[in-house]
Amino acid sequence: MGIAVDVSVEAGDWPAGEDLEALASACVAAGVVRLGLQEADSELSVLFTDDAAIRALNAEWRGKDRATNVLSFPAFEISPGDPPGPLLGDIAIACETVRAEAELEGKPFDNHLRHLIVHGFLHVLGYDHENDADAEKMEDAERAILADMGVPDPYSEAE
Repeated sequence: MGIAVDVSVEAGDWPAGEDLEALASACVAAGVVRLGLQEADSELSVLFTDDAAIRALNAEWRGKDRATNVLSFPAFEISPGDPPGPLLGDIAIACETVRAEAELEGKPFDNHLRHLIVHGFLHVLGYDHENDADAEKMEDAERAILADMGVPDPYSEAE
């Protein structure tokens, strides 16, 4: 039982695939514990790619012709707290954007990457940030999961 994480490295100057697999699995495992999803029997796909590929995905699926840091594609619509089905969905993360954001914000790359994996994971679990109340709920969950992994609050001014 749990949430299996399938990692693919498509493009970009990423760390070694086994390191990314360990990092993504650790992020999901921390989320599983924090959110009480130990009884889940699900699968999540995480794609590590580059800005060009994520720009194409963003244009096709969201109508936004620009690169972004992370995209989430839930397999099924669920609400936060609902038990996940056998397939959670897919997350895609863009290397250049993640590196640029981490550098701009003065954050360690690995911490920023952990944040984006957790952020994407929460999206496939039904969390969103379309309004202030939903954003607060999602950010609180992100902070708690990241704190469990020893990652400082990503929303504070200084990490």
